[in-house]
Amino acid sequence: MAHVHEDLVQRIKTLEKELNTALEGKEQAFRYSWANGKARFEHEVLSQHRKFKHSLVPYILHSRFLVLVTAPMIYVGFIPFSLLDLFVWIYQAVCFRVYGIPRVKREDYLVFDRGQLRYLNLLERVNCIYCSYANGLCAYVTEVAARTEQHWCPIKHARRIRAPHSRYTHFFDYGNAEQYSRQIETVRNDFVDLKSLTSKRPSRKSKE
Repeated sequence: MAHVHEDLVQRIKTLEKELNTALEGKEQAFRYSWANGKARFEHEVLSQHRKFKHSLVPYILHSRFLVLVTAPMIYVGFIPFSLLDLFVWIYQAVCFRVYGIPRVKREDYLVFDRGQLRYLNLLERVNCIYCSYANGLCAYVTEVAARTEQHWCPIKHARRIRAPHSRYTHFFDYGNAEQYSRQIETVRNDFVDLKSLTSKRPSRKSKE
């Protein structure tokens, strides 16, 4: 198990390096750089972006009627999302301190840079910000739940699950009673890899 774990961590590091290289290629292709943690386009590129911007009123008028009617159902979801966000923040602040679980950084999951793109009109920007919030929040909550599950019930399912979370590889095999009995306290508190990856993770701010 330890060997598999180390191999996975090494593969993650390799993939992170490859991803960082790919992102640098995108920066050059679309001509933006980083300043104060934000992507900044060249002035010439910004001018080109504005030419592709759709005016707000025609954008709304050309939308399908059923899309306009159902849109409020999407936006009203902001209320339960906000309540969930508040609950998870309180939950981490209280329970993770008691359990000794490393807290999940909310800012690692909620990113709102798409709302700054000049080729989007006001409504498109609002939609992008909302989608970023909803999907980022879900990913953030999933990680919080994953770390909680590792502490309380680190056992894999008998059936194959479609989208295992980030901590699933640390869990005991289904039915391995002996290993569970002997190593449960070790596994439920084993978050050393998180501290290691956090300290070595490439940061976009390092380009400033």
